[in-house]
Order: sequence, then C-alpha cells, then structure tokens
Amino acid sequence: MDRSKLYRRFCTLLIANRGEIACRVICTARAMGLRTVAVYSEADRDAMHVALADEAVLLGPARARDSYLNIERVIAAARETGAEAVHPGYGFLSENAEFADACLAAGLVFVGPTAEMMTAMGSKSGSKALMEQAGVPLVPGYHGEAQDEATLAEAANRIGFPVLVKASAGGGGRGMRVVNSATELSAAIVSAKREAKAAFGDDRMLIEKYVQNPRHIEVQIVGDSHGNLVSLWERECTLQRRHQKVIEEAPSPTLNAAQRETVCEAARKAAGAVNYVGAGTIEFVSDGKDVFFIEMNTRLQVEHPVTELITGVDLVEWQLRVAFGEALPLKQSEIELNGHAIEARVYAENPQKNFMPSVGRIKTWRTPAERDGLRIDAGYRSGDNVSPYYDAMLAKVIAWAPTRQAAIEKLNRGLEETDVRGIVTNIPFLSALVTHPDARTNNIDTGFIERELKNLTAETGVAGEFELCAAVAAVVNEEQKAARKDASSPWQAFGWMPVGRRQRVFSFRQDHGAEHKITLHYGNGPSTVSLGGHELAYTATSHDDGCFDLTLNGVKSRVTSVIEGHEIYLRTRHGRFDLHWVDPFGGETEEQVGEDKIVAPLPGTVVALLAEEGATLEKGAAILTLEVMKMEQTLRAPYAGVLKQLRCKVGDIVGEGVELAEIEPLAAS
Repeated sequence: MDRSKLYRRFCTLLIANRGEIACRVICTARAMGLRTVAVYSEADRDAMHVALADEAVLLGPARARDSYLNIERVIAAARETGAEAVHPGYGFLSENAEFADACLAAGLVFVGPTAEMMTAMGSKSGSKALMEQAGVPLVPGYHGEAQDEATLAEAANRIGFPVLVKASAGGGGRGMRVVNSATELSAAIVSAKREAKAAFGDDRMLIEKYVQNPRHIEVQIVGDSHGNLVSLWERECTLQRRHQKVIEEAPSPTLNAAQRETVCEAARKAAGAVNYVGAGTIEFVSDGKDVFFIEMNTRLQVEHPVTELITGVDLVEWQLRVAFGEALPLKQSEIELNGHAIEARVYAENPQKNFMPSVGRIKTWRTPAERDGLRIDAGYRSGDNVSPYYDAMLAKVIAWAPTRQAAIEKLNRGLEETDVRGIVTNIPFLSALVTHPDARTNNIDTGFIERELKNLTAETGVAGEFELCAAVAAVVNEEQKAARKDASSPWQAFGWMPVGRRQRVFSFRQDHGAEHKITLHYGNGPSTVSLGGHELAYTATSHDDGCFDLTLNGVKSRVTSVIEGHEIYLRTRHGRFDLHWVDPFGGETEEQVGEDKIVAPLPGTVVALLAEEGATLEKGAAILTLEVMKMEQTLRAPYAGVLKQLRCKVGDIVGEGVELAEIEPLAAS
C-alpha cells in the first residue's frame, strides 16, 4: 500500500472522543499549530472538550452507540469541517479496525496503527496466537474461535479453576469475570458476554488461568513508518479494582534493572511481530517469578502521563509526528529514565456505596495549580454535568519526584488539595490507598484493594472543635459575601456595633448524629467562640479562592469550605468533613428514602431480570441488573421476602429514583 495515503502531513485534526483524553489531545495538537475539531453528543453540548476545540460537531443522541460509536457520523463530521486526520483517543472507536479502514477509505489519516495491525494485536485471542508463534510466554488459556458454552466450559475444566473469563475485545475490566468453580461458569459467561457486547459490540470470550497474587506490568512502545520501534520503559498498574486500574506508576517498583530490560525487550519483540506503527502498550502479568504476555492495547493508554514524566516525551506529539510520516525523534539508547511518577484516577463514584457511579452537576471544581512535578489532566470543570452514559472518570492527578516515596507524598498532597462538590468522588479513597503502608512498601497485588476495601473506604472522622469553629467561620463568610453585594448596606463590616457585644448560637450535625452547639461572641473588641465549656479567641480571614485562614487562640490554619444550602463541606488539616447547619428557625424538611425500596440508584438501562415474580428471595439475592456508565450494577433484595412485582422489563431506560420492584418481607407474607 502507498504509505503516503496512510501517513502524511495535515493541518486539521478531528478528535473522535470526549472528556479528559479529548482535552489532552487538543492541547498538544494546538501547541503544534494544528486546527482542532471536537465531536459531541447531545449530553455533551456544554462539555469542556467542546469549548477547547476550534470547531465542534454534534454527532447525535446521548447514547454512545448513537454518537461516539457511530462511524458514519464521525466520518461525516470530518468531511463537514475539512479535517484531514482523526485521533481516536482511547475507548470508543480507538481499537476498532472497521473505523480505521473507514478513515482510510475517506482519505483521512488515522492517528494510530492500521486496521491489520489492530486486528492482529487488538484481539486478545488473536494476539495470543501470534505471540505463541513468536515465542513470547503466555498465560495458559483458551483463545480459539469456537465460542459455544460447552467449548468454553471444557477449556476452563482443562486449565483448572480459578479461571478468568475475559472479553476478547476492549479492556477496562469490562466483560471480565473471575470464576472460582464450574458451578459459577455459566452465569459468568452470560454476564461477561452481555457486558462486552454493550461496551465493545463484540461478545467473543477467552479463558485464562487466573494467576494468583498477580502483578500487572506493561511496557509503552512506539513505532514509526520507517521501521523504527522503541520502548519507553515500563509502568506498574497492580492497584486495581474489578480489573480496572486505579493507581499507575513508572517505573515499576517491582522490577530490577535486569528484569526491566528483559520485559522491555519482550515488548519490542511482541510489537515487532506485526511491524507496529503508532503508540501501543504490551501488557504482562507476573506471579512474582515469571512474566506472561496477556494482551496488547493498540492505542494510547489512560496512564500514559507517568511515562511522559519519567522520559520527558509528549506521547501525543509523537503519535502526531508518526502520523505525519516522520521518523521517531529519539533512538532507543537516547530514551532516559528519570525519577518516579505516579497517577491516580479521579472518578465520579461513591466508594462507601460499592463505588456506585455519581451523576449530576459539578458545583465546585478546585484543583491545585500545576507545579514542580504535579500535573492535572481533567475533562471537567465547575458547572459541567456528569451524565450516566459514559465512563465515570473525571480527571487524573499525576506527580513526579526523584524518588517513589517523594512522588507518593506529592500525589497525596495534590489529592488533598482537590475539591469536587455536587457529585461524589473517590478522592478520599485514593488518598487512603496511596498512603496505605503496604502500598508505600509495594507489598501489593491486583487483589489488594478488594482485601483492604473496608479500611480504604472507612467513614470520615468525627468533626472536632476545630471543624465546628471552621463551620461557624464558613457561614459568616458566606453571609458577608451576600451583604457585600448590597452596596447600600451599612452592615458590611461584620461585628461593628455602636456599643456592647452580641452573641449568636450555631448548631451543626454530622451524619444525622447529635447536634453540636457553638456560640460566637462578637461586637466591639476581639471575637471569641465558646463550646464545651470553654472560650477561644477567634479570627477568620477570607481569601478569593474560597479558602479562609482560621485563627484559634493564636494558631492559624487554612480551611477550604463550600456551602450548598444548609450543607457545609470543610477541608481542614484533619481531613474532609460534611456538616449540616441546623436551621435556627426550624424550617427543615428531610425526606428519608427507606432501604426496602428497590429503586434505580442512577439513570440506566435494565439489561437483565434475575428473579421471577412470586419467587422467595434470601437477603442479598440478585433481582435485576442495570447498565450505568457502561458498567453493570446488580440490585439485590434488602431482606428476605417474596418478589411481589417487577415494574420494569429488559431494555427499559429508567430514571434515578424510579421504583423497579416490590418485595414483601417474609414475616408479613
């Protein structure tokens, strides 16, 4: 094939993606002088990537299959805007050979490998067969074409349990199940196939021996159209939950220099088997002794920033230069490894409720300024809506330092200084994870998070004296801001009085617990607060960034606060706290939703009914499955009872709070 059709210089780039990766690609493309075109769904009309691009084209309705996965519409958007090239990002169409071919047929440069390379290496089963021929070590498993349940069951029995049932296409933990016994296999295959079909449009499965206490190690490679292929060291992504990476770092703290060179050489050998062009990742699993090839991702990875920080290479820039037809800027011997980098993925999810995705409008978005090795890659900002239709990742916080321990400290500081309100995020969970003693000492495997989940998702601490005083300051600051908006008000200086002093009593409650009262004394002279039978000198000085300095008895500390109605969020030196300001006029109404209601926790699609009307269910029995943010959520019986009625059917699109099933307790029946 004429390489000029595949790789050539272009001026306008369409980014066929959304969120953080679309923003990331736009920034580098614009820095290289390229004109950028964004695409969006109806749910993303006001999204950050749409605002960043030079132009933006509406693809269609919110569902990915009607917009971001609609190949014809994406190609049409490129034609409409005069785009000459397409960058697929990751996810969606990034590893879709049909899309790569469609771009070529339309005369567009596809920023990535060819469809043939994608087919050879993007399929988990196909790549394993290729690696087997090339002599790359594989995890024992089945990756054949026959997909009937009997064949898969026979393969699992031959390999020996536990096994991993895994989607041949895609990644991110979707379409993947650990199966410990033959009795669990059938249900796991059905569920994994359904999830893979919804996420990737391909429900083919492979079976692998489940490696006990595994570590996940991967190597970043880049090849050009001139036959050059390099590796950019390795990353370790062992800290995972449900096979989804949570924390990634580079280089791997597990490998020594000899092991590092061995795995990087194996990665170059694997990519060289198909004369790979573009950025890609060779993934391995290790049992602590041996390293096995598991798959290749024929695209940029979410965790690429840690590689960029230890090498000084902009991988998106390299992707674009390769697409221009240029040779790689560096040779293998010129790629140096410098320091240590670690990344945390910030998700819209609630770790204390089984990581249930969180949707809604972001009311507050505050991240620390990028400084001295701290980097924030975000796809959202204040005012943006987090919808239920797409992946729940909001941003990545990445830190670099000369040593691993210093990088961990810097990452944790970055997480601690990040405040997102309006939705629930996993930030406290991430902070607990990176500072866990076993994580610090690298005493981990891919099952670590599940084993330590209770400790990592512990409730926040009880608000103490300092937090109650900070809550008072937050309320007063908010009132002062409101007063300053009225230029004619004579009461803009809080505490001014012609004579005497006044006092004001505040009541706060945490987690529906007991009320705590605190009294503010103000007027002529210094202000004080009294609580618990003693009085403290009190001063609060607000700043423009939403923070204030609180001084109690001469000790000053910085506090971050957000007030939404009567709900107060505080970040102090002791952590994060949510307090409820009790209405002093008694005008509160608090609706409590009973746990006995089987309701949709978020908007989603009913994909499976797992129990029949009239069935007697034990507590925790599965009733139905919802697909939310491309992940399946199974709703279960809150107690033993009889399933009286199902109020939905497979395929129904349901809103948040809609009652889906009615259960009658066994005692009542």
